[in-house]
Amino acid sequence: MIRTLSGASFRAAGAAQPGLLKDARRQIHSTYDVAVVGGGIVGLATARELILRHPALSFILLEKEKELAVHQSGHNSGVIHSGIYYTPGSLKARLCVRGATLAYEYCDKKGLPYKRCGKLIVAVEQEEVPRLKALYERGVKNNVRDLSIIDAKEIREREPYCRGIMALDSPYTGIVDWRLVALQYGKDFVEAGGEVVTDCEVNDISASSESPPGSAEGMKYPIEIRDKKGNKVRCRYVLTCGGLYSDRLSQISGCSREPRIVPFRGDYLVLRPEKHYLVKGNIYPVPDPRFPFLGVHFTPRMDGSIWLGPNAVLAFKREGYRVYDFNARDFVDALSFRGLQKLVLRNVIYGIGEMYRGIFTSAQVKLLQKYIPEISPSDVLRGPSGVRAQALDRAGNLVDDFVFDGGVGEVGSRVLHVRNAPSPAATSSLAIGEMIADEVESRFAL
Repeated sequence: MIRTLSGASFRAAGAAQPGLLKDARRQIHSTYDVAVVGGGIVGLATARELILRHPALSFILLEKEKELAVHQSGHNSGVIHSGIYYTPGSLKARLCVRGATLAYEYCDKKGLPYKRCGKLIVAVEQEEVPRLKALYERGVKNNVRDLSIIDAKEIREREPYCRGIMALDSPYTGIVDWRLVALQYGKDFVEAGGEVVTDCEVNDISASSESPPGSAEGMKYPIEIRDKKGNKVRCRYVLTCGGLYSDRLSQISGCSREPRIVPFRGDYLVLRPEKHYLVKGNIYPVPDPRFPFLGVHFTPRMDGSIWLGPNAVLAFKREGYRVYDFNARDFVDALSFRGLQKLVLRNVIYGIGEMYRGIFTSAQVKLLQKYIPEISPSDVLRGPSGVRAQALDRAGNLVDDFVFDGGVGEVGSRVLHVRNAPSPAATSSLAIGEMIADEVESRFAL
């Protein structure tokens, strides 16, 4: 059931979430065993996993927007990654490989559409070949399915307009609408008895003031969550999966703000429909370890469109999907953070190039032409943007692994913050949900 907190009671707000709204008139309880803050794909996958493991407990999920999965979960490339890039044996590698398998199985079970269109990681210069071969070895060690190295002739057989001297072929890579998947997680959660509350921006997590200290009620539900409208929910335990706001959610419960979240916007171009024949599957560059982000690539979408890009530039608002979106607090938070200052100083030339390509589409097209020379500036249109919640430490390093955070005392010991769920969080979401649920069970002894 999707609800909006309003005054002293809850009312329905689920028209935009088909399949989740059941009985709009049923009163929601004010006390729960577990509250999950954050209705993105990670929060939804975890809430789903927890309630399936513990059906006797009461669960509520709180989301600040009027709909679920509208930010990173609804503004991503839509790729089901296979797990090639990550250090063998690392948590990211294991979660991605397992997550991809679970994602395909889940979509089959729920009847959600996807396409296993494959991916080529293409070397266009001889100096990229050793890095490409190293990627192949890494993917094999990660147990990625059906990987192979192909030559220029085989590249043309798979992508007739793609120029390259060698490529890593990953046929297990696919595409899906991740927001549709996230909403299905939400539907599973609700059908299992969970409650979903939208339009609820949490601004305080603290000890409950509803019952006198030491009372039975106060001892059973000692944590109070308040939103910006003054509404309250009491619970035994809290899990936050706040994405772009994970550091601030941690801070309001008395935990550290670091690692800090710095928003990076990625702007895509879109290939004109009459040029769709130029691209059949995902075409990616060989990653350059000198730079912090992956680089431009070609991404088919479930709706038939083809996205090109993205670049990566600092966003001046945490949900700043447009070039001129600005929020003073977000801007000052980012630029005053020593970690970002160090990152910028180490990558000045790269950053200027990314900003230039964001302004001038012809510069972005020039990079794309390295892979498909037939593309011209007149073949592309400006497309959508996404904002990545990049976690940074004080040294200016991109935090590339999961970060959990809790506290001490009556409040801190009952709160678990997922501070960083790095890419590919969507592909890995079901596996991440399992891992976070394990952590919740361990910390809270559920």
